[in-house]
Amino acid sequence: MTNTSRPHGLPRRHVLTTGLGVAGAAALWSTGTGGTAHAAPADDSRWRDENSANGWPVVDEADSHRIQGSGLDVTLLSGDVSTVLLHVARRFHYEVHELRRNEVLGHHTDRVVAQPYESNHLSGTAIALRPGAYPAGVRGGLFPQQLAAVRHILAECDGVVRWGGDETVPKESHFQVDVRPGDARLTRLARIIRRDTATPGRGAGAINQLVPIG
Repeated sequence: MTNTSRPHGLPRRHVLTTGLGVAGAAALWSTGTGGTAHAAPADDSRWRDENSANGWPVVDEADSHRIQGSGLDVTLLSGDVSTVLLHVARRFHYEVHELRRNEVLGHHTDRVVAQPYESNHLSGTAIALRPGAYPAGVRGGLFPQQLAAVRHILAECDGVVRWGGDETVPKESHFQVDVRPGDARLTRLARIIRRDTATPGRGAGAINQLVPIG
């Protein structure tokens, strides 16, 4: 019988050493809404395009969705996009680290971005999971088992989702839809997720990330 109980998240690795001075820490961190910490942008870089970096139209508002099993809500573009990103968030919650209040960021309208990939929040096609723990510019915040779980999530998404930890300027809390509108791969993945979610013993929370794919 498949065990669907939720494991406790592992504590994050301390990636900022005590040698980091107060001035350096102030340059790295800035406090956003809800007390979430972000890496401070080098300048006031506003995203001016009508599309976000992944090719999706910027939207003024998005719907609120529940991340099942967490009790948390997040605003995302409804449809296949929300189906996929909610699945990523739910697996992260079960397999990487438990999500808590003010630790999830979806759609917003603030056009000031630290990196171009952050513009994908403007289209509702990106989600940040524990951005205060894994800000832009910091790599190595995940333990090996947590990293293995993230890699398994990405492999399951088969190129439809990109992880900020793979960016030149990393942000290990960042996940985005990485295909353009109308891409059949997104439709296919969302269909599989919906099918598995409706099947007992399958879906997020019932997947052992240590079992090899294939």
